[in-house]
Amino acid sequence: MTVTAGRWTNWAGNQSAEPSRIAVPGSTEELAEEVKRAAAEGRTVKAVGSGHSFTAIAAAGHGVLVRPEGLTAVRELDRGAGTVTVESGLPLARLNRLLAAAGLSLTNMGDIEVQTVAGATSTGTHGTGRDSGSLAAQIRALEIVLADGSVRHCSPTEEPELFQGARLGLGALGVVSAITFGVEPAFLLTAHEAPMRFDEVLADFDRLTRVNEHFEFYWFPHTDRCSTKRNNRSQGPAAPLPGFKAWLEDDFLSNTVWEGACRIGRAFPATVPAIARAASRAWSERTYTDVAHKVFTSPRKVRFIEMEYAVPREAAVPVLRELRRLVERGDWRISFPVEVRCAPADDLWLSTASGRDTVYIAVHLYRGTAEQGYFTAVEQLMTAHQGRPHWGKLHTRDAGYLAAAYPHFGDFTALRDRVDPERRFANAYLRRVLGD
Repeated sequence: MTVTAGRWTNWAGNQSAEPSRIAVPGSTEELAEEVKRAAAEGRTVKAVGSGHSFTAIAAAGHGVLVRPEGLTAVRELDRGAGTVTVESGLPLARLNRLLAAAGLSLTNMGDIEVQTVAGATSTGTHGTGRDSGSLAAQIRALEIVLADGSVRHCSPTEEPELFQGARLGLGALGVVSAITFGVEPAFLLTAHEAPMRFDEVLADFDRLTRVNEHFEFYWFPHTDRCSTKRNNRSQGPAAPLPGFKAWLEDDFLSNTVWEGACRIGRAFPATVPAIARAASRAWSERTYTDVAHKVFTSPRKVRFIEMEYAVPREAAVPVLRELRRLVERGDWRISFPVEVRCAPADDLWLSTASGRDTVYIAVHLYRGTAEQGYFTAVEQLMTAHQGRPHWGKLHTRDAGYLAAAYPHFGDFTALRDRVDPERRFANAYLRRVLGD
């Protein structure tokens, strides 16, 4: 096992920590020994993935920070059972390619693939889907190291209560060391991307989310324009974007040019509405068919901070209309589009879609941009409509609010009391959102 010292900073650059040491275990056994050692020293333990959370959920303070680079093995691929078991530090990008080579696929995924499997599932990473939920909802079993250093295997039939909590456990119950995902035969998706007016999207929102397997859209503040995307399974043949076109539109325009535009907007806020109008017209209609993970995900290189709330499906259209009115009334200059996605109800205790069909509304600010009340006003709007904040994205909610927002919040905290009574895996963020 490698042990070092140093400072940790997340991807967005808005969270950092100086742990007492950074451990890189090469096996579950080494991880368990590190947890025992930390306990003997009276230190906390926090595992971190790729650092793509905007909250301090993984900040170790002065405890031990566990990095996942040594836990990336593929333990088993069981075609008959339709499962793959991988260690917790495996990046989603590598998992997607491994599955594709074996003719398999996850059912749904988020829009980036740089996270580790444990980091993504533990914070509730999701994509958009009419019938298919988050990455955590696709977990069939997992292995976790608890506060006493014991290694537990859990599933719906083996320690089912621990399984129910740890699938989306915020790192509060232990350190996940391996995950078994349900997988299916590889499939193609046809993506149809098209501009639409804001009012057109909202007027047709119920139908768009009903007839498409995966529907999402981006609204450009200071304009009435949206970019919509419909992903549906296809029998083929594959017709991916030509290499140069994919690079030009999904990398150069969406990252390099967009980075420059955001810098201009940050330096000269008065230019933001004009930039938004130009950006909203830069994405034209297109259709392509490719393997699922290439359609679901895309490169995101422009750094930003983000807040995302999950609201009940029936509240989505009123909330979006009010959000537009907030932007029109305010003095804000918002260069980043608002992202809107959907998910079906699930049964995970701390899932933002727990027990209800859900619409996700995400707002962003380019790095270094003054917040100026934008996130505060958006959060007030979302919480007025029973909104649940994404665990890995900025919010100010505490345990009092969240206990009322989640029907199984008490079940989770009772489980935490049982498996981590000394709060070996606590930090300031978890004390705020879960209580002491």
